[in-house]
Amino acid sequence: MAADEKIMKTPATNEKRTYSVQEIAEILHISRSMAYNLCSQSLFKTVRVGKYVRVSKPSFDEWLDSK
Repeated sequence: MAADEKIMKTPATNEKRTYSVQEIAEILHISRSMAYNLCSQSLFKTVRVGKYVRVSKPSFDEWLDSK
C-alpha cells in the first residue's frame, strides 16, 4: 500500500452538526436576543467561534424533545 493510500477516507455528509442562534430563534419562534439568553443558560452545548455562537444540534434537539 502506498503512503498516500493510508489516508483515512470518511464519507462526505451534508448533515448539519450545529445551529446558529438565528436558527434557534426561528425554530422556537422567539427573538434572537431571547435565543442568546437561552444559550447563556447552558441548557444545551454551545461553542463560540470567533464572534459567533454555535449550538450543538444533538444537544439542542435533545433539550427540545424533553420539553
